[in-house]
Amino acid sequence: MVDSLIITASKDPFTRGLDYLYGVRSLALDPEMVKQVHDLEHRSPICIWISEHIEAVNTYLQACLQACQNCFDPWEQPTLQIFATPLAQSFGVDGLCNLQTQPISILIDVGRVMPQDWLRVVVHEYAHAHAGSPGHHQQFAQSLGHLCLGLEIAPPFYQPGMEDSLRYYPSYLPTQDPLAFWRGEGEDWRSMITNSYFPPQFIS
Repeated sequence: MVDSLIITASKDPFTRGLDYLYGVRSLALDPEMVKQVHDLEHRSPICIWISEHIEAVNTYLQACLQACQNCFDPWEQPTLQIFATPLAQSFGVDGLCNLQTQPISILIDVGRVMPQDWLRVVVHEYAHAHAGSPGHHQQFAQSLGHLCLGLEIAPPFYQPGMEDSLRYYPSYLPTQDPLAFWRGEGEDWRSMITNSYFPPQFIS
């Protein structure tokens, strides 16, 4: 699977996918944010899809993360790890940054966001990691603005009291059915990514 997150000797696709979900569950702010491990109705196809495809998705997210890192000098770069995972809709988030893990963990529900906008979600969560605290305050806005300029995304307009305007910045397109991606339904995500920051091997 990916890096050292998953320790499994199983060759069974379902078991390997389930092991992955338990791995990212341990990195979430609340384990119930990754509750697909208990979803008997949808768990099997999701785990099998994860076993077969998650490495390619995470490789692309890692490229997004590296693009963010490149916007800062080495001594300003936080130590991070990033993984894709389905997140419980009840929490109302498309991604999260857990500052309590070592290294800092970013989890992105790529099923909730159109593939061409994955970088934008990573940018938002990276800004939390760089600011070193939760919330959408001035320090977050400064980190976010620097990232946006470096990645040729329009920077946000921010003044004190405008924290709510940064909750979903930069903007991106949501999907209609977040679990469809994780079941392997719909268009191939590779064909939908047009961002030119990354060399072809990341989307081949």
